[in-house]
Amino acid sequence: MKANKILIVDDEKNIRMTVTQSLEDMDVEIDTAVNGEEALSKLEDGDFGLVLLDLRMPGIDGMQVLDRLSKDRPDVKIIIVTAHGTIDSAVEAMKQGAVDFIQKPFTPKEIRELVSKFIQRESNGKDKKQDYDSCLKLAKQCVKDNHLEAAVEHVKKAISLEPSRPDAFNFLGALCEIQGDRLEGQKNYRAALSLDSTYKPAQDNLSRSTHANLNADEKIKIDEKTSY
Repeated sequence: MKANKILIVDDEKNIRMTVTQSLEDMDVEIDTAVNGEEALSKLEDGDFGLVLLDLRMPGIDGMQVLDRLSKDRPDVKIIIVTAHGTIDSAVEAMKQGAVDFIQKPFTPKEIRELVSKFIQRESNGKDKKQDYDSCLKLAKQCVKDNHLEAAVEHVKKAISLEPSRPDAFNFLGALCEIQGDRLEGQKNYRAALSLDSTYKPAQDNLSRSTHANLNADEKIKIDEKTSY
């Protein structure tokens, strides 16, 4: 994934041109898509780091694209481009994983500042812990919405960011168990305990999992506060 490789998705030619021209003096690679179908096709193989995504498009709209990306490409960041009067939709998109939004009409300066802020944050890595926590937060929301495969991807991303923390390994073990793979769950609980032998959710999960008949009524612990 390249933080400075950007896909602009909008069915309005003027918007695509405006955004492209606004960013052309920045150190970025730009591609465009005229609708959701083309966007998803380009995202299958492209290593985009950021998508500027219009919500209202014919055919596959922005929310459908966002839903697909949250499941299949959680590494790609989304900034929503929304028309006047659709702030509620933008807020809903943020809940689904978009990192920010900008409202039409916007100035070239506004779009440059928004994209520049994203690239700087991704490049200097100062929000690594925040990204780790955000991945786990998104994973919990996916579990709540019963999108378990997407939750697994978010947790694996968290592990790749900070592999020395036990809570993500415990979370991954819980997801394995929820999906019916008890042995893989136990493997990840042990990985969590190898990092911190005092981490209680992993202790409890491993004990319950290895004594399933005795602990049938116990819930799987995702962390100190969350059970399933």
